[in-house]
Amino acid sequence: MTGSTIVKHRICILDDDPAVLQSMRFLLQTHGFKVRSFGAAVTLLASIGPDDVDCLVIDYKLPHMDGLDVAARLRQQNVAAPIVLITGYPPQHMAERAAAARIDYILFKPHLEDSLVMRVREAISRQYPNH
Repeated sequence: MTGSTIVKHRICILDDDPAVLQSMRFLLQTHGFKVRSFGAAVTLLASIGPDDVDCLVIDYKLPHMDGLDVAARLRQQNVAAPIVLITGYPPQHMAERAAAARIDYILFKPHLEDSLVMRVREAISRQYPNH
């Protein structure tokens, strides 16, 4: 019997707020994604290789380094997966820094449920058109 395999895209979420992390994880899992969540940037950076993830959702405001720094380090580690940055406080010059870190989308809290799923799907389909 032949059938098509359903691809569950792999999403990694980084947020230091456990409630937000759990909420985003549940939302994305409900929409069929395979989700790994991280509460600390160092843990994410140590756990992700170039082919381990299809999309990343990263909070901007983190202890020790901001989400743009995390994105830049991921790019240095040859992680090419699209990145969706989440922020409640857009800092000055974020557009330039986001472009340098190759951020695909910036979403603003607190109302991001609908846009998060849509942007993750868009980012994956742009990065991997044949998936």
